[in-house]
Amino acid sequence: MSARPPRQPGFNLYWLYLLLFGLLLVSFFFMPERRSSTPITYLDFEQWVERRLVRKVVLIANRGEAEVYLTPQAYELQDIQQRVQKGFWGWLPFSFRVASVEKLEEFLQQRRIPYEVTERTDYVGILLQYVVPIVLIIGVWVFLLGRIGARGGGNAGPGNIFSIGRSRAAVFDAENRVSVTFEDVAGLEEAKQEVREVVDFLKNPQKFTRLGGKIPKGVLLVGPPGTGKTLLAKAVAGEAGVPFFSISGSDFVEMFVGVGAARVRDLFRQAKEKAPCIIFIDEIDAVGRSRSRHNVPISNDERENTLNQLLVEMDGFNTDEGIIIMAATNRPDILDPALLRPGRFDRVIYIDRPDIKEREAIFRVHLRSLILAPDVDVHKLALQTPGFVGADIANVCNEAALIAARKDRPAITMADFQEAIDKVIGGLERRSRVISPEEKRIVAYHEAGHAVAGWFLEHADPLLKVSIIPRGYAALGYAQYLPREQYLYTQSQLMDMMAMTLAGRASEELTFGQVSTGAQNDLERVTQVAYAMVTQYGMSSLGHFAYKPSEETFWQRPYSEETARQIDAEVQRLIKTAYERALSVLREHYDQLRSLAERLLEKEVLYQEEIETILGPRPHSQGSVERVGAASPS
Repeated sequence: MSARPPRQPGFNLYWLYLLLFGLLLVSFFFMPERRSSTPITYLDFEQWVERRLVRKVVLIANRGEAEVYLTPQAYELQDIQQRVQKGFWGWLPFSFRVASVEKLEEFLQQRRIPYEVTERTDYVGILLQYVVPIVLIIGVWVFLLGRIGARGGGNAGPGNIFSIGRSRAAVFDAENRVSVTFEDVAGLEEAKQEVREVVDFLKNPQKFTRLGGKIPKGVLLVGPPGTGKTLLAKAVAGEAGVPFFSISGSDFVEMFVGVGAARVRDLFRQAKEKAPCIIFIDEIDAVGRSRSRHNVPISNDERENTLNQLLVEMDGFNTDEGIIIMAATNRPDILDPALLRPGRFDRVIYIDRPDIKEREAIFRVHLRSLILAPDVDVHKLALQTPGFVGADIANVCNEAALIAARKDRPAITMADFQEAIDKVIGGLERRSRVISPEEKRIVAYHEAGHAVAGWFLEHADPLLKVSIIPRGYAALGYAQYLPREQYLYTQSQLMDMMAMTLAGRASEELTFGQVSTGAQNDLERVTQVAYAMVTQYGMSSLGHFAYKPSEETFWQRPYSEETARQIDAEVQRLIKTAYERALSVLREHYDQLRSLAERLLEKEVLYQEEIETILGPRPHSQGSVERVGAASPS
């Protein structure tokens, strides 16, 4: 196939507008004054009268001027030809200012020169002086409002200032159908089962209505960013085969008062005309924020007016009209309670991060279009990406393809995927960063401390990989673990996790007798976990209390100053206990710590098999934890 020729730049209409505006300015300020006569003095007029060159005089009373018309023989004289100007209809008359019309009439009567008295209005001058600037200002105003109305597309056509209140929703119907189906959405089996009822209702509503049931008016998709909320909504539209209105919550918010409410009304009007259909509002928190949040009084908030109109519209149609509203957000805690009550968003579907089986299914979807080497194991890829969402997995697959292409490989290997995973987790590899041998040794013992503590602590996550290659903005090394798929944590598990996190600094203290600034991120994570144990989970000597501020007490602590001091003291005790535990484990296995650090200085990257060779079998290893092998990147 021949390459497509480059697209030629098209003519921009803005340049034409700018050119016309510039010509008008030039005509107003730089062009000579428009004239209909040649000015002379009264002395010239008297001399021409004495020479009998004046044929007639026209007195313009309202202007105080007199126009002088000469005889044909006068235009043959040289001095007259030098002063006369030729107009569109012939020679222009001469004119002079008149101090007294009565005295001039008396003078002309004495000399028997024909004259006439009249009044004139310069309509062209008035047009250029007053009408044209007003028309120009109105034209610019109409043009700007028209561009604002056309900015969001949809029904707002260019130049139409009355289209600002029209809906900006993108409409997918029979001519422009959504091609995404449930087969393109990997994982999310429970969520897909919930939304399948929406598809069944749109295809066969009698199945539900014959038993007296009512389909939910609204379906709210809640979950972290990148988990597939928008993709699931598109799949519903693709499966149902009905018109699909897609709009973002921010499209309702505009600088003009009343525009948001008008767009909501227009959106539902269009939906009723094309029912049955689906309305999908992405990032609904932009317009559905709680109206009483933080108790901030707002007299006239445009977002609040838009939300009120949305609530009214959701109450204003029946379920038998075939209109289903779907919305997505990753901040359900800030939504207005009126949106979540029964009768509006009746069904709330939480889309969590995928587990290992769902990650494997997501990988298989994104690997369809890639050329893979035989050593690529999808199950191992899913094991090495705990906590990844669908967007992260798509990014890993794309990065692996780019890395393989950069190395001129015929297919994508497992090493390319491993390097892509490291890049997504830790950032871009920066081998060009110059690190002194002393700093590199500190980093090696720091990361080795994490690895040894995680290997011998009972409740720590299994270690997958440890590296001292600088990555990202400030990371000089990192250890990658394989978190268990669990949702509840005991107090002993959290204490072991804190000890493992502090083991890097403990290793520095044991080896060098002092600590460095490399544990900044570790200290932040440990402090966050310790405060959560005390103030949220009741895992301390203070008792079974939760001190987390609620919605009503957001700006003030729901406890006294004495309790705050006790919380701080308890957090310090927990962190000190975890640090002493890390020191104890590292003292007991210090020879293995030193061997691992020296090996890390030699190879820079160690995987699970090599770590097990140095530290021995993991004493608290569970049978359910699989071994994850990884190829060394070339």
